[in-house]
Amino acid sequence: MRSLSVLMAIVFLALFAVPTVLPAEEFRVWGGKTDDFTDSQGRVWNGAQQTDQAWGGWIEKEPRIAEVQTLTADAIAQAEAAGYDVELFYAVSWAQFPDTVKYQFKTGNGVFDVTYLVGEHWSPNNRGYDIFIEAENVEPLYVTPGNNEIDIKTYSGIEVSDGTLDFDFAGNAETGAGDLNAMFSALEVVPSVSTAVDPKAKLTTTWGSLKDSHQ
Repeated sequence: MRSLSVLMAIVFLALFAVPTVLPAEEFRVWGGKTDDFTDSQGRVWNGAQQTDQAWGGWIEKEPRIAEVQTLTADAIAQAEAAGYDVELFYAVSWAQFPDTVKYQFKTGNGVFDVTYLVGEHWSPNNRGYDIFIEAENVEPLYVTPGNNEIDIKTYSGIEVSDGTLDFDFAGNAETGAGDLNAMFSALEVVPSVSTAVDPKAKLTTTWGSLKDSHQ
């Protein structure tokens, strides 16, 4: 009878553990585009020049669009090594200073890893702004790379408690750059790996605890 009670307790706890291990939704947009793009890995990148979509969109003021005509060989190699298709870097969504680029993703609550991707099309090493995620300045005094080059930055463990993940890219004269027009080529938001729970490990731990309590 005691074994049956222990087994029922394990099943009960395992059922309640399932919601914590279900994969949360991933969000991806590519700048300067309205159409969606499916990359070589089958991931869908929504067009960023939209607002009030199921995934979110720009807020307050629609960003402008610019095209990146070409990329250096090093930039192409950098994108491929990081697992991103080069197509993501050929356009940007940007704002003319003092306007800023603002986006919201309808992530729901949770902890996320955010990757910022950008390709420079005009101001080599002379475009400066701050990158805010959830009102936190995660990249103060950022300056973009050289012309036709790219940059990829990941910010881990971003916590969302109000249901939406907020972005704000704002020009900052303290960068010393002559161009303060903020921009991005693509944004990727995925559930933080550190928050994932292995159901087998959780069940093993539960079983061990129950065994110890009955010895």
